[in-house]
Amino acid sequence: MRWISAGPELTLTLARPEAINRVLFSSDRLASLDPRNFKTTFVGEYRIEVSQDGRTWVQVASSRDRKPSTAAHRRKRLIDAEADPEERRRLDSIDRESADVVRKLEAIKPLPTLWAGVFRRASGPFHVFVGGDPEKKGETVAPSSPSMLAEVAPRYVLESSVPESERRLALAHWIVAPENPLTPRVLANRLWHYHFGTGIVDTPSDFGYMGGRPTHPELLDWLALQVHAHGWRLKPLHRLIVTSQTYRQSATGRPEAMASDAGGRYLWRFPTRRLEGEEVRDAMLAVAGKLDPRVGGPGFRLYRYLEDNVSTYVPLDRHGPETYRRAVYHQNARAARVDLVSDFDAPDCAFAASRRASTTTPLQALTLMNHSFTGDISAFLAERLDRESSGKDAGGQVPRAFLLAFARPPGEEEQAAAASFVRRHGLQAFCRALLNSNEFIYLD
Repeated sequence: MRWISAGPELTLTLARPEAINRVLFSSDRLASLDPRNFKTTFVGEYRIEVSQDGRTWVQVASSRDRKPSTAAHRRKRLIDAEADPEERRRLDSIDRESADVVRKLEAIKPLPTLWAGVFRRASGPFHVFVGGDPEKKGETVAPSSPSMLAEVAPRYVLESSVPESERRLALAHWIVAPENPLTPRVLANRLWHYHFGTGIVDTPSDFGYMGGRPTHPELLDWLALQVHAHGWRLKPLHRLIVTSQTYRQSATGRPEAMASDAGGRYLWRFPTRRLEGEEVRDAMLAVAGKLDPRVGGPGFRLYRYLEDNVSTYVPLDRHGPETYRRAVYHQNARAARVDLVSDFDAPDCAFAASRRASTTTPLQALTLMNHSFTGDISAFLAERLDRESSGKDAGGQVPRAFLLAFARPPGEEEQAAAASFVRRHGLQAFCRALLNSNEFIYLD
């Protein structure tokens, strides 16, 4: 049964539903059950037969026009087609000799392994190696805070004999010292960055000379003081930001402001921000009423993992209910690509990304329109509208759809146009259009 648990499947597609009376399979192997003798790790040669009476069978399809699945499968086909009896006997003899050699090699006991060395904790003194050569020792280096930041926060210097645990503790105290303004500034800027899309300093991982200049330095310093005031707890700062007048502004533009600050860096309006890839997916599930809100537990994958000499990650064509959890529970892999998420600029998880790119490409529109996940969510949303709307016609379904997708009722023109669309193309097509709208995937 080895082929059942590995490799692709044999899929039978029928023109209409039929009753299948029996299915017989046989793995393609030699008399021995040794896995080395398996020619394929899934269905190799096959034929499909049908019968009206259960006695007379007619072949309707076979593997004759299929490519061989493995090198061993290709070799077997070639031998079956071309080798004469004498060649078969000779090949069988060679295979037996080869198998015998392999068994003898495996019977040899492994040689003993010895790990030898002297383990000791480095105690110093430590030196700068001139030119990187450990034989050319330069000046002595003591454990201390970076000297280049001595003007920013009081510097500490420890003796070389101090244990590593004390060194780590001293560094931690220095990082969060009240006299060190850099750490709370960076933290406050990060929070601002995640709420507004761009930080007060637009290079969140670079506060140095090569980084951006703060647009509101006094505000950044005040937020840094709030970090200290609230004992480094983040919830009070989140609450402070989202209840501020700045955060609660609309994204409506004003010509005079656009003329001097088109990018909105001086916060005269809320900057329009597109949902990130994971947020787009979670928002679609939430609107359709299918988002699994469970906390904790095992995650899920949006790819099929295969291991055949190397690891292979095959994107799933269909996303089943077991994947309807929040994207934070997705077991991402560095070599995997999840189209719905990756197309919306999800960064490569093999590298650190201080901020995400936000591009607009045709592939995003094609994926959001044609992906099977969008089709499934559109059907689920249509079913939800049927259940929850005040009426079973477009007059009741459209307002409920706007509230779920846009958190607002439709205008008169929108109501009329949407109702006409539903009558002509159906409720599911209307739901797909909502999920593809700019208002759904952008925050204003």
